[in-house]
Amino acid sequence: MRRQGRIVPGIVPRIVLGIESSCDETAAALVDADRRILAQAIASQDQDHAPYGGVVPEIAARAHAERLAPQIAQVLAEAGLTLADCDAVAATAGPGLIGGVMVGLVTAKALAMAGDKPLLAINHLEAHALSPRLADASLEFPYALLLVSGGHCQILRVEGPGRYRRFATTIDDALGEAFDKTAKILGLGYPGGPAVERLAATGDPTAVPLPRPLLGSAEPHFSFAGLKSAVLRAHQSGAHRAEDIAASFQQAALDCLLDRTARALGAMEPVTALVVAGGVAANRAVRGALEGLAASRGLAFSAPPPALCTDNAAMVAWAGLERLAAGLAADPLDVAARPRWPLDPAAEAVRGAGYKA
Repeated sequence: MRRQGRIVPGIVPRIVLGIESSCDETAAALVDADRRILAQAIASQDQDHAPYGGVVPEIAARAHAERLAPQIAQVLAEAGLTLADCDAVAATAGPGLIGGVMVGLVTAKALAMAGDKPLLAINHLEAHALSPRLADASLEFPYALLLVSGGHCQILRVEGPGRYRRFATTIDDALGEAFDKTAKILGLGYPGGPAVERLAATGDPTAVPLPRPLLGSAEPHFSFAGLKSAVLRAHQSGAHRAEDIAASFQQAALDCLLDRTARALGAMEPVTALVVAGGVAANRAVRGALEGLAASRGLAFSAPPPALCTDNAAMVAWAGLERLAAGLAADPLDVAARPRWPLDPAAEAVRGAGYKA
């Protein structure tokens, strides 16, 4: 194992403590190399942010600072372990709300220094990208990944830890943002994604004519800003029931996802499976539609269980185990938190807000 920046050959890491604080979920978890989640704790901040209709960065950072240490103590106690039993400490180092990221990363640095453990600064997107392998031992590299969350919507070829090729990204808003905005327009509260999904189940997906941005275009990128605006106009018209707007929005989003993903798969080298991860991957309609697309292409389909789709520390710990197993070095104690951190830094910038790569 590493001792202050070094890896000692011949010692295989078995247990990693993971920490997640990139947005509005404070989480700690212990995961072992046999894909067992030994213990985990997630503290939601939904009630803290609900009055504002979205995440307030200062409130989120303060909540992380208050809750993280007790959570770490809790998961260690539940697993019957101490810090000495852990082989490494992994924490999200970005991308995310920088105040919250710093809380988790500084905590991890302190634990790594105190316990003389390797520190693993994890890319939050990589944690999502590798999370399906925590739940599915049969999933092998390389696979096509649709990563859909509140801040990101992209398609990548996952070739292994630290090795990603981006084929598509959003040129404006992510799909999770569109779900949350639709929920706010319809007065469904926060968090919006699950509320829209529930309401959509009672509506008619053909009732409201909504656009499908970039549908059929040669480039595989996404765009959801126009769809959000169309939802607002449909609501303001007073001509449609809320459940029909929700159902029609969800169907339009699905049509875009399927079309764009199919386009990216056509440009990609062979892969073993189509995988979906990120918060929006918990949506059952999204999972079902993508499973059908995978079957039509002769590909296996994989998605983490819903508990591993939203932000959690188990995926962070697993990403640390994956990186160590692949022989990637641990990180120095002066590693910096990063508000933005693309998985494929070499990917070409796209028109519009391509910085969300």
